[in-house]
Amino acid sequence: MKIVLINPDIPWNVGNIGRTCVATDTALVFVGKMGFEINSKEIRRSGLDYWRFLKYSVHKNFDDFLDTLGENPSLIFLSTRGKKLYWNAPYKKDSCLIFGSEGTGLPRAMYGKYADKLYRIPMSSDHTRSLNLSTAAGVVLYEALRQTR
Repeated sequence: MKIVLINPDIPWNVGNIGRTCVATDTALVFVGKMGFEINSKEIRRSGLDYWRFLKYSVHKNFDDFLDTLGENPSLIFLSTRGKKLYWNAPYKKDSCLIFGSEGTGLPRAMYGKYADKLYRIPMSSDHTRSLNLSTAAGVVLYEALRQTR
């Protein structure tokens, strides 16, 4: 399984996600522009001493990332714009859980192109637009692992 972050902005979110990936033996994939350096102090601080155990890769764009996958990859996109709920996603052991940036979400073209693969985490309160990226990644990853193990 992989967590894929497209254009991530906030280093401490990435550090927390990296720590969760190490804890679950999940690969972390960075796609596109990052708002920080991978070896920045902020990432090391939030990822603690786990960061050196992280399996990660960096890709210039989403098409480059897709080229590394086999035929018919299991792509699951997460967004507040999703109509289907994340616990109903068709998780597989090799699923790619794809999240957009903290500020802008997924690239606009992906909402139409991958509309059938778009899921959301339900929120009961009207006072919250979204969950923190590292929280959302953890919630979805552990549900995917629960369903596939």
